[in-house]
Amino acid sequence: MGSSSTTTSATFSLVMLFLLLQHDHFATADTSLIQKTCKATKYYALCMSSLKSNPTSLTADGKGLAAIIVGIATANATATSSYLSSQVLSSANDANAKKVLKECADKYGYAGEALQGSLQDLAAESYDYTYMHITAAADYPNACHNAFRRFPALVYPPELARREEALRRICSVVLGIIDSFGWD
Repeated sequence: MGSSSTTTSATFSLVMLFLLLQHDHFATADTSLIQKTCKATKYYALCMSSLKSNPTSLTADGKGLAAIIVGIATANATATSSYLSSQVLSSANDANAKKVLKECADKYGYAGEALQGSLQDLAAESYDYTYMHITAAADYPNACHNAFRRFPALVYPPELARREEALRRICSVVLGIIDSFGWD
C-alpha cells in the first residue's frame, strides 16, 4: 500500500506541475495578445494599465479587449456627467455657470450613450458604426469646452479638463484597437 500511495502522490505532483506549466503558457499567450493590441494604439501605457486592471482581459480576444476599454470609457463619461450634475447644484448663484454645467453634464451623458451603442456595433462586427460612436463620444467633451468659451467670465475647471483629456485618450485607445482589426 505504501508503493501505491507514493505512485499516486508522484502522479498528482506531475499533473499539478503540468497544469501549472500550461497555465503559465496560456497567461503568456494572453499577455502577448494584450501587448500586441496595445502596441497598435497611440497610448500604449494607458492601454496596458487599463487592460491589466481587468482580469477578464487575459481570456479576451481583440473584440473583448476593445469592449473592456469601451467599458472604462463609459465609466469615465458617466462619472463625469454625475460630477458635473453635482457641480450644477453647488453653483446656485450663477445662472450662466448652471446653464453651462448642465449642458456639459448632458454632453457627457450623450458620450456615455454613444459608447453603449458602440458595444452593440462591436458585437455585431459593424466596425464602421463602432468607430463612429467612439469618435462621437470623444467629441462630446469638445462641445462642453466650447460652451465655457461662450461665457468668457467662466473658467474651464482644471478637473473637467483632466476628465476631458482622459476620455479623449481612452477613446483613442479603442479606435486604435478597432483599426488593428483590419476591417477597412
